[in-house]
Amino acid sequence: SYAQSLQMQAFVIQTRRINLFLHTTLFIMITKYVISVLAICISNVLFAQTSSVKSLQTEIDQQVWRPFQIAFEALDAHALNDLYADKVLRVTPAGIDTKGAFKQQNLASMEQSKKGNVKLQLAFWLDSRQTTTDTSYEVGFFKITSIVNGQRNVSLGQFHIVLKKLNGQWKIVQDWDSDEVNGQKITEEDFNRKSSQFD
Repeated sequence: SYAQSLQMQAFVIQTRRINLFLHTTLFIMITKYVISVLAICISNVLFAQTSSVKSLQTEIDQQVWRPFQIAFEALDAHALNDLYADKVLRVTPAGIDTKGAFKQQNLASMEQSKKGNVKLQLAFWLDSRQTTTDTSYEVGFFKITSIVNGQRNVSLGQFHIVLKKLNGQWKIVQDWDSDEVNGQKITEEDFNRKSSQFD
């Protein structure tokens, strides 16, 4: 009959609506699940990368920065030079050195400092670090205090360092420093913005 036909059409329409609702609900649930899984995966990857970078930078601190400070203050030019690669680009306001002449200068100046009973204190901190598995670019500020016969002299500067991991050991391959930033002399106030890295 006509009434039964209408009931059947209504039933079909209702069934389709229910199926559409169920499919939509299922799709939303699956989408939320996939997004959650992706978010967890991305978070784990980012955490692993951050942990890896921190681990590499800790390694650099142990292999380069701490020994650098110790060698510098001990006037041990040989130990200081060993922290550099065989081929180094050294840049200062005085010019560019690609021949490693600065290593001989380290030997001569530190030997002279020993004879003159000069004491050196090195403080520094790192402003930025970009590190991969075998390369690190590090920018920081330093303060060198030399003490001669009770007289103190302070030198301040900024450094840009590139390190490479060579045969399992981090070495300095580029070393640039200056006593100015953007044409302005670096001051004690500039240096005191942060605490020294290894005090």
